[in-house]
Amino acid sequence: MEDTNSWEEWDLSGQKLKSIPRNPLTHVRSVDLQRNRLKRVIGISRFSHLMELNLSRNKIMEFSQEMQNLHKLETLYMNQNNIRSIPEGIFPHLKNLKFLKLNSNRLAKLPSDINQCTSISHLDLSHNCLQDIQPLVGLPNLKELFVEKNQLTKLPSQLFQNDSCELTVCKAGGNPLRYPPEEVCAGGVMDIQSYFLQMEANPNTHSAWTVKTMFLGCSMAGKSTLCRSLREGKPVAVAMEDRTEGIEISQLYTQEVRFLFWDFAGQEEYYLTHHVFITPRALVILTIDLASYSTVDPHSFKDQLWFWINNIQLRVPNSVVLLVGTHCDQCIDQEEVMEKKKDIEEKVKAMLAHRRMVLKQQRNNLEENMDLSLFIDQADELDCLLEYNLKVLDLVTVDCTKSEDIEKLKSHILMCIQSEGVLLCSESILPKSYEEVEQAIHTLVALEEIPKHGIILLEELSDLILDHVELSRENLQSILRFLLRYMHRIGVIIWYEDIGVLSDRVFIQPSFLISMFKTIVRHDLIQQLEGVSRELLMQEGALVKQKFTWVDDLKCKGVLHNAAIRILVRREIEKLAVDDDDLVIEVVGTKREEGVILTLLQHFEVCLPTIDGNLLDPQAPEFIPGKQKWGSVKEAKRDPDGACLFPIYLKDDSIVCHKWGEDKQDDIRVHVYFLPEIPHGFFHRVIIKTCSLYPSHWVGREQCLLCCGNRLAVVRQKNKDGDPFIEIRCRRPEKNEEFRQLWDLILAVMSKLFVLSRQWPGLTQQVHTPCPERDCPHYFTWRDLQELNNIDFYNLVKEEKLVCQGGHTRRTALIFPKDK
Repeated sequence: MEDTNSWEEWDLSGQKLKSIPRNPLTHVRSVDLQRNRLKRVIGISRFSHLMELNLSRNKIMEFSQEMQNLHKLETLYMNQNNIRSIPEGIFPHLKNLKFLKLNSNRLAKLPSDINQCTSISHLDLSHNCLQDIQPLVGLPNLKELFVEKNQLTKLPSQLFQNDSCELTVCKAGGNPLRYPPEEVCAGGVMDIQSYFLQMEANPNTHSAWTVKTMFLGCSMAGKSTLCRSLREGKPVAVAMEDRTEGIEISQLYTQEVRFLFWDFAGQEEYYLTHHVFITPRALVILTIDLASYSTVDPHSFKDQLWFWINNIQLRVPNSVVLLVGTHCDQCIDQEEVMEKKKDIEEKVKAMLAHRRMVLKQQRNNLEENMDLSLFIDQADELDCLLEYNLKVLDLVTVDCTKSEDIEKLKSHILMCIQSEGVLLCSESILPKSYEEVEQAIHTLVALEEIPKHGIILLEELSDLILDHVELSRENLQSILRFLLRYMHRIGVIIWYEDIGVLSDRVFIQPSFLISMFKTIVRHDLIQQLEGVSRELLMQEGALVKQKFTWVDDLKCKGVLHNAAIRILVRREIEKLAVDDDDLVIEVVGTKREEGVILTLLQHFEVCLPTIDGNLLDPQAPEFIPGKQKWGSVKEAKRDPDGACLFPIYLKDDSIVCHKWGEDKQDDIRVHVYFLPEIPHGFFHRVIIKTCSLYPSHWVGREQCLLCCGNRLAVVRQKNKDGDPFIEIRCRRPEKNEEFRQLWDLILAVMSKLFVLSRQWPGLTQQVHTPCPERDCPHYFTWRDLQELNNIDFYNLVKEEKLVCQGGHTRRTALIFPKDK
């Protein structure tokens, strides 16, 4: 018999254990108990030689007092449990503990003696409910600290004192931080240290409350009228021809608050670029045209409220939304206004309650019907969605023709901001030097030392600021990084720090950049293109007959030629009276190099560039000259003088249907359901992301066909029984050994789907494989996909048979990916 005492490692993961087995393993060094059903940790103290313990992904509610007996413990995983508190007296005994993960629990406070566990170097406390981390002060060896997504409003300055600080990594995003602001923390430990040094050197001041205010709602709902009337403090009429195209930005200064008004156009064509500018911790004013609103027509609520609230909840799920009913003067009487107000508020409450009910039921289904150890990630995502709190305030009715109603609404908004200050996180504590740098930027704009268009290199901006402030260049760099992040979030400037080719320049005037955007993404693009003059064509070296080709390609294929983009943007720049040839080249690009606009449109998955397919792939199974080019994805390059595909302008799916042919019963299918639903415009970005993987593809409005060698995969957005989902469908291979290549193609598409879904924090997904038996409505559910991008994922599925609820049996290798 094997001597179990000699075991170094004991793997008990994923075995549905409700308690720790009573085996005399006195010499075991590592125990893995993750993905079980443990609620309490009893009997762990007998593992006296234990150095590594993994208790993650269980249901543990208490941090066991027995832990204090694990004197040799170096690594402890207790993440993704339900721990609410940690008793005093445990950590002082864990003298060798270096690595501790407690993320994704429900901790509201830390034990005061955690700083006596002096060996800790890595500590993860993210995704908890902590309001204070002061007990961490005094950990001499702490190098990596993660406290994202808690309820922290400040960080202890003592953690970052230069003479004793060992920290190299500190992540604190997703907190309502005021001291230091989150944008400082985003710069890392050095920026946080600089902030606290500046706070010591300069008396701090409370910065004025600054609130980014986004006006959303259907076209002609009165957003622009409301926005401009609030800004002017009196009724302002907006003519039909003066309605918003794209986004308009303006500011309103009051004694208490500085408002940054972002007025978003309501036409559907502009929705695709809204996600670029909609940011968290903003006040959303959702306008509803009460005159056209109907209490009996369900489409009225869906179009004017449900669509917008749902998209806000998916994109920025912790927002504050103020409902404003407009056009009251066009209603019959006050009784009609109050009836509609009551109807809207009741339906909004029911909508939010229904969403929570659906999420809870989905969570219960996982708990009751599945092996939860295989679905921990999905359960955690549902728990996270349930913790979000979209706050929709009661509807305020406004007659925009009356000054008193405008003033009443303004006072109401101020009251909302003050009462919802933590959610909006609109106030930050800043050193005086930070305010001086921000003021210097405003001064540079006023003195016209920054060009009218506002595009300036970061290094050049630093040089100009140094002429107006008494700071060293090193200190200025730290302060400026914070200010640019902060001003980007609230909408004063735009700085794409995460886009490598654009991170060296700042857009001081966001309105200029938005004007460039709306030349390309707009409701009347075909008319704009048809109106291009011969003089503008000549500047690009193009002929009139080429314009007709551009118009035809846009109408029929959703393709806009880069030369046409350059002409449209150049015309807009000339309208703005900006005379700068270098700027034109920088923004619109040349035949050899992309400009800023194309770079941004591609980065945000608004369009897909053409690929230079001149290079041939020697591994391609066939090549038909003049009909099909097989380019190598790794070597293919964008063609600046080519064109871009805009899926939003496509009209149908005829080309995909023709190339794919009929669906077959034995096709391999994967269905990805997004809960609570697929966001508007999501599938257009799916098309762009997946088609960027393979140079050979065909695209329609609601589906695309990808080609990899001799394998085809069709990706579709579908709706069955009211449940929208994305289907990935492939032809079943003739030989079993070809399944691996097929699953490679499917998993590549799925990886892009999941990366994209992370842009919507209020979204989660489930994956099903429909039962291949004819007329069977049932399916096989996929387990967690955290290993999706890991080659080991293929080995997760054991060679066994599964039975659907309809009683049909299938080998797992035919349903889920498996390495053959």
